[in-house]
Amino acid sequence: MTIPLSSRAIPSDKTGVQALVFDGKEAGVVERPVPRASDGWAVVRTSLAGICNTDLEIVKGYMGFRGTLGHELVGVVAEGPSAWLGKRVVSEINFACGGCEYCARDLGRHCPLRTVMGIVGQDGAFAESVAVPIVNLHAVPDGVSDDEAVFTEPLAAAFEIREQVRIDANTEATVLGDGKLGLLVAQVLALAGARVLLVGKHDERLAIVRARNVETITFDAWDRTPRDVTVEATGTSAGLPLALAATRPRGTLVLKSTVADREPIDMAPFVIHEISLVGSRCGPFAPALAALADQRVDVRSLIAARFPLARAADALAQAQRALKILLAP
Repeated sequence: MTIPLSSRAIPSDKTGVQALVFDGKEAGVVERPVPRASDGWAVVRTSLAGICNTDLEIVKGYMGFRGTLGHELVGVVAEGPSAWLGKRVVSEINFACGGCEYCARDLGRHCPLRTVMGIVGQDGAFAESVAVPIVNLHAVPDGVSDDEAVFTEPLAAAFEIREQVRIDANTEATVLGDGKLGLLVAQVLALAGARVLLVGKHDERLAIVRARNVETITFDAWDRTPRDVTVEATGTSAGLPLALAATRPRGTLVLKSTVADREPIDMAPFVIHEISLVGSRCGPFAPALAALADQRVDVRSLIAARFPLARAADALAQAQRALKILLAP
């Protein structure tokens, strides 16, 4: 379905909704116009939203975004087509035009005209309600709780690696970083049969995936033995050279971190060792929801705390040092 760029949420002149908005200098909870459904769009009443490292980078200046933050959510359709009303849903975050050559090739996540929820030109999910394209909605299976469903978007990002790189029982993989994404990536690669080593700083976090039979080690004890595939999920610019050193010649380095700061990169080792660099971003929701429904991935253990939207500033502060922080509008 073609979604004209002009068919966005229509502001209401009635009572507003509470939303966590970043104005380029600071983030705060303010009143915003009530989103309304329009052609091709629905309004989702947010049940839970998750704070991602990308949100933290945005308030540091990443992407130059201004508006309502947040892109990980589960909610209930409050306005839109009758077939969707009242359904519990999650939403893909890239709002594609639907009519360009990329969209025609089913590459809407790379549509040059896209907006991205809470990241590029589109208000996000840290609000009482949010407008999203109907084509982006996915119904949440009955057996998946809200606490689990709110992880769909980051879990899909982990599954994206398996769309881009061959991962099987012959794969030796290192995942760098024991943040939210690193813990999910390690589990998803292990589901494909790979021999996974997760390297991190916090033993209590590493224990989450050890319980799923994933090998773990701290950075201090790691011998940096190169492997076939290295996934950089440290959330820092220092992670790339570390991941490069941990990748075998003719291996693959998957880069997941998006950070505001910029560091120079020495490209010579990529050429000398013939290493493939794969940028990896958003991913498919269907396998993520299926894994949640089948309890094949532990996401509940990643939840550190939840806050009401009114305490969003406290939530952002805690998210800088904890695992998943949830907002409950």
